[in-house]
Amino acid sequence: MSTHPTIDDATIEESIDSAATTVGSVWPIHSFVTANPLSGFEDVPFGEAVTQAADLLGGRGYPSRETFRAALDDGRIDRETLESELADRGYEAEPEAALERVDGSAESETPGDEADTDAERVDRVLTKWLSAFLDEGHATWSMPNREDGFYAAFRGVAAHDGEVPDEVSESLPETPTEAIETALEPYPDSQWVPVFEEQLAALPGWTGFIKQRVDDEGTWQSAHPITLADYLAVRLALLDGFGVDIEPSVGPGTADADPTDEIAEAFLSAWEATYRSAVVDRVAAEGRERDEERERPDGDQSERPDAQLVFCIDTRSEVIRRHVEAAGEYETHGYAGFFGVPMEYQGYDAETPVDACPPILEPQHRISEVPTGGDARERHDRRSSVREVAGEVVKKLKTNPASAFGFVENAGSGYGLALAARTLVPGRVRDLLGTVDDAVPDEHEFCEQIVQHQHTRADGLPVGLTREERVEYAATAFDLMGWTEFGRLVAFVGHASETTNNPYDSSLDCGACAGNPGGPNARVLAEICNDPDVTAALRDRGFEIPEDTVFLAGEHNTTTDEIELYGDAPESHADDLAQLRADLDDAREGATAERVGPDAEGSAVRETERRAGDWAETRPEWGLAGNAGFVVGPRELTSDLDLDGRAFLHSYDWSTDPDGDALEAILAGPMVVTQWINAQYYFSTVDNAAYGSGSKATHNPVGNVGVYQGNGGDLMTGLPRQSLMAADDEPYHQPLRLSTVVHAPVERVTDALADHEEVTELLDNDWLSLTVVDPTRDHRAFEYERDSEWQPASEPTASEPSATEPEAPTAPEREHAPAAADD
Repeated sequence: MSTHPTIDDATIEESIDSAATTVGSVWPIHSFVTANPLSGFEDVPFGEAVTQAADLLGGRGYPSRETFRAALDDGRIDRETLESELADRGYEAEPEAALERVDGSAESETPGDEADTDAERVDRVLTKWLSAFLDEGHATWSMPNREDGFYAAFRGVAAHDGEVPDEVSESLPETPTEAIETALEPYPDSQWVPVFEEQLAALPGWTGFIKQRVDDEGTWQSAHPITLADYLAVRLALLDGFGVDIEPSVGPGTADADPTDEIAEAFLSAWEATYRSAVVDRVAAEGRERDEERERPDGDQSERPDAQLVFCIDTRSEVIRRHVEAAGEYETHGYAGFFGVPMEYQGYDAETPVDACPPILEPQHRISEVPTGGDARERHDRRSSVREVAGEVVKKLKTNPASAFGFVENAGSGYGLALAARTLVPGRVRDLLGTVDDAVPDEHEFCEQIVQHQHTRADGLPVGLTREERVEYAATAFDLMGWTEFGRLVAFVGHASETTNNPYDSSLDCGACAGNPGGPNARVLAEICNDPDVTAALRDRGFEIPEDTVFLAGEHNTTTDEIELYGDAPESHADDLAQLRADLDDAREGATAERVGPDAEGSAVRETERRAGDWAETRPEWGLAGNAGFVVGPRELTSDLDLDGRAFLHSYDWSTDPDGDALEAILAGPMVVTQWINAQYYFSTVDNAAYGSGSKATHNPVGNVGVYQGNGGDLMTGLPRQSLMAADDEPYHQPLRLSTVVHAPVERVTDALADHEEVTELLDNDWLSLTVVDPTRDHRAFEYERDSEWQPASEPTASEPSATEPEAPTAPEREHAPAAADD
C-alpha cells in the first residue's frame, strides 16, 4: 500500500478520465464503427489538433507532398485559389516551390528490426494478456478468472508467465488503484494526466477498445469487466519491473508545430475549396433553374411517382439512386440508414443483439425476430444446423494442426478441388452456394418483428414501441425528408455489403446502424407505416397519405448493387411491384457498369459477383472511399447531377420546416456522423501506419475483436490500405475534410445551430465546413466563418431580394414530430 499522504482515489479516476479523451474509441471489428481517431482533440483548431496528436500518437496530420502535387497537376486544386490561400499565410512563392518544403513521406515511420527495448517487452507481455482477456469467443483457451476483472486475472497468471519479472509478480498490490498510487508516488499531481496520456497512447488500439467496451456496458463487459485503471495498473507495474522511466516527455498541449504545416494547410484548404465550389455552384444553378420552371404557366406539374425509394445517405447510394431514377418514374430520397429508430436488434439466428443505430445514440427499444413456424422455418433451421456443424469443424481444424492434416489426407482430392474452385472460379462457387441459399428461406420470410410494445425489461429497455412512439418515428422521418406527396409504393431500402474472408466486412455495412446491415431497420419503419392506426394519426397531423399507398422494406447490396425488396404487395399492387423489381434489375446493370468501369471481363454484374465471392479479393468494393461532401436539400437539386459517389445526400425541404426542427436534427445528428466517417477516411489515408490498419495481406485477426499487423502488438484502429489506395503511392480516396452544403435560408441555419455547441465547435475549429445555398436570396451561397458569422461565397444576382425582404412563402404549418431520434 502506498504511504503517499496526498494521493486521492477520486483524483486518480478524474485524471484517467481526462487523459482518456485523447484516445479515440475503437469498436470491435465484427461491428466496425467509423470514428474520428482524433475525436479527443476536436475542442481545438484542426492545425493544433494534428500537432498535438503527432506528438502523442506519432501520426502525421496532412497529405504528403506527392499527394498534393498529383492533385495540383490533375486540376483538383484550383491554382488561383491555392495562391490566395498561400498569400493569406504569408507565402508569395510559386505553389510548386512552396510545396517542396512540405514533408514528402506518405506516413509516419514504423518500428524497424532493432533489438527489443524494455518498453517493447512491456508491450509484448501486456498485449498477450489483453488479447487473451478481451477475446470474444474466438480463443479455444480462455484466460483464467476473467470474471474477476483484468487486473485480478493478471495477478493470477503473472507468476506463471516467464516474461513477467519476479519483482512484479511477487509485489502486485491487491487493487489496481493501489498499483497506480505506487507508480505515481514520485510525481506531483500536475504530471498525472501527462503520465496517463502517454501510457494510454502507447497502445491506442487496445486502450481505445477498452474505452469503448466500458462505455458500451455490453454482454462481454458485464461478464469479463475491464477498466482503463486496470490497464494502467498492469502497465505501470510492468514498466517499473522492466526499469522503464514513465516521466512524461511534455505536458498536454505543449508540442511545437511543424512550420511547414501552414503550407500543407493552404494546399488542403484550396483542394477542399475547389471541390466545394463545384458542388455549391451546381446546386445553386439547379435551384435557380427549378425556380424558373415553377414560374412558367405549365411549370411544376409533376405527376405522382410510380414509387418512392428511401435510401441511406451513404455515398454509395448516390450512384444507385441515379440509375433507379433513370429506370422509370421513380423518386429517391436520402435518410439516415437506421431510419430514425434507435434500437437494439436481436435477429433470429443471432447469438447476441446488436445496437442498430449510430454510436452517438443509445438504443431506445429492443426489437426481436420471432418465427411464425411452418415449413419455411424448418427448412431454414435444417440448413443452419448443417452450416453450424460445418463451421465448428472448420474452427477445430484451424486450431488443431494434427486433425487438420488428417482431415485433408482423408478428404483427398475432393477437398483440394473445393479449395481450388474457391480460388480459381470464385464466381461459379458463389453461384452454386447462392442457389443452395436461395432454396432456404431467409429470416424475414418466416419471422415477424415484435414492433408493438410488449413490456419493459429489467434494464429499462422497452421491448417494442408504443403507438405514440410509432407515430412519432414515422412523422419524424417524413418531416426530416420534407415529404408532402406519396406514391403507390414507398420502399425503405437499407444496405449491407457482401464479401468473403474479410475481417473488415462490417466496415462496409451501414455506418448509421453501427456497422450492421440496415434491412432490419427498414422493416421496422415499413411495418410502422403500414399500421392503419399510425397512418390515421399521421393524416390527422397533416400528412396526406393516400389510401392506396403501400410501404415496403428492402436491402441494397452495395457490393453487387442488387436491391432485394422483401415480401409481396397486395394483389392491387402486384403489377407495380413486379415492374419495380424489373426496373431495379436494370438500374443494377447501369450502376455496376459505372462502378466497375471498362476493365471488367464480361458483364459488370458478374464482376461484382466475382468480387463478392472471391476469398482472395482484398477490395470487394470501395466502401465510402472518395467521400467529401454532404448535401442537405430536396432531391430535385441533385437528381440531374453526377456527384461521382462522393456525396452523402439527405433529403430536406426548407419550405415544409417553418420552425427549423428538422434541419436542427439533421445538423446535430447525420452531419456529425458523416464527419466521423469522413475523418476516419481522411486520417487512415494520410497516415495509414498510425491511424489505419496497414495491408490486409499481413493482417492477423485476434480474439474476434480486431487485427494485428503480423504476429502481435497493438490493435489496428482504422481502415486498411486496400480500402483507400489505388496503388502503394497513389491514394484512391482524396483526403479532404467534409464540406456540408445546406439548401435553406441562412437565418434558419443559424437558429438551428444555436443550441448545439458541440456542432459549432467542430465548425469553428475547421473539422468540417458549412455552406448555405439560400433559396430566399436567389440561391446565393454563404460560407460559415466562425462564431455563427457568414461570409458571402458568391456575388448577388439582379433577381436577389434585398436582405430586408421577407423570406419566401412557406408551406402551411403542420404539427411536427419531435426530432429526438437524431439528437
